[in-house]
Amino acid sequence: MLLQDNLKLLDALMKIKLLVAVITLLIIKSGYSQGIDHAKLNSYFQALEANNKFMGSVAVSQDGKLLYTKAIGFKVVEDKLKPNEHTIYRIGSISKTFTAALVFKAIEENKTALSQTINKYFPTVKNSEKITVAQLLNHHSGIHNFTDEADYAKWHTQKRSDEEMIKLISTMGSDFEPGSKGAYSNSNYVLLTYLLQKAYNKPYEQILQEKITKPLSLTDTYYGGKIDIENGGSYSYQFKSEWVKEAETDMSIPAGAGAIVSTPSDLAVFANALFSGKIVSLQSLTQMKAAKDGFGMGLFEVPFVEKRGYGHNGGIDGFSSSLHYFPDDKVAIALTSNGSAYDNNSISIVLLSSVFHRPYQIPTFFTVTTTDLDQYLGIYSASVFPLKLTITKSENTLMAQATGQPAFKLEPTAKHVFNFDLADLALQFDPANEQMTLKQGGKEFLLTKE
Repeated sequence: MLLQDNLKLLDALMKIKLLVAVITLLIIKSGYSQGIDHAKLNSYFQALEANNKFMGSVAVSQDGKLLYTKAIGFKVVEDKLKPNEHTIYRIGSISKTFTAALVFKAIEENKTALSQTINKYFPTVKNSEKITVAQLLNHHSGIHNFTDEADYAKWHTQKRSDEEMIKLISTMGSDFEPGSKGAYSNSNYVLLTYLLQKAYNKPYEQILQEKITKPLSLTDTYYGGKIDIENGGSYSYQFKSEWVKEAETDMSIPAGAGAIVSTPSDLAVFANALFSGKIVSLQSLTQMKAAKDGFGMGLFEVPFVEKRGYGHNGGIDGFSSSLHYFPDDKVAIALTSNGSAYDNNSISIVLLSSVFHRPYQIPTFFTVTTTDLDQYLGIYSASVFPLKLTITKSENTLMAQATGQPAFKLEPTAKHVFNFDLADLALQFDPANEQMTLKQGGKEFLLTKE
């Protein structure tokens, strides 16, 4: 979603739900230029690294040519091992874009069809006689998302066979009538993985290699397994006053929904090839892009001003990632992280701002403790402001939530001052008087704690 420079405060707050769902691109009309200020971008990433905000790698390309790459942090924190441009990260749900492309490749090779119902492959899945391949692709199947289960964290590190996963998904049943609405479900793409294996009579990893990675020479992209540091892998972490290592999901579980590993440079090559018709036909690509209830077939729309991009985000364990491509400019932005205490979306905005010569700031960080945050907690309101703003905390992170909207993270920038850059929003607290000044777009509102 786009937040233009002149958005009014109320509009920005009311659109926070969309900001969370779709990448925010703070870009106005600008001509494309290959000139990137490498020194400024390097300073930006140095600031993130020095303040333990981000560990990982990024790449920017245009027309298949790399314009910028950067890797920061540690691939193994405990041993202080640094990453490089070939360090491999789990890319989570960006795997779905690969899987969707493979399904369309299978359709082009008459191995299956969008209208094919899945009872041929998965007769035990509820409504399988109604659910089509297309509905798996665009999350309209109604099949329950197995990662939503409360006990998922208890078994996600344990190996599961294909048969066990099919049984699990079948047991969980359906959340709604197929085709009646859209709801994101990893189960859809796990089943698509097995469908591909049945259609080609080959393991998914072999299909991936034959149809995509080998033809494109993506040497750092493959179906993942146990993390192998000696061969370029990286562990993932959560920041809890220090980087804490995350457990590894066994890759038999996410399969084609989230088991691929890659690098930003490889992802940029993949995106350029996909949108150039080198993986599937342009007709198939058009179908992949077509959105229903906000869901494409392996792609999400990423609009800004008059431009339109497409891509996918990913997250698994402590890894997070994003891949977005803008066909009119042939620009790819790819990010892979093995530890983030920052909003990855803000990083994408900076990368795009650099490409399009838009101004951006190198952030300054102000450290706070969880105890420091207690003085700000509460509900703030004003008669001239139609929404209430609830301030809470999650460990050492301050959170804000406008009436009827999801909560969002606030970044400390000075004493008593917190920002939400995606909405150009600043909150300046006055704890002694139990007040808070909310600033955005040249407007200010004084809110008082109830």
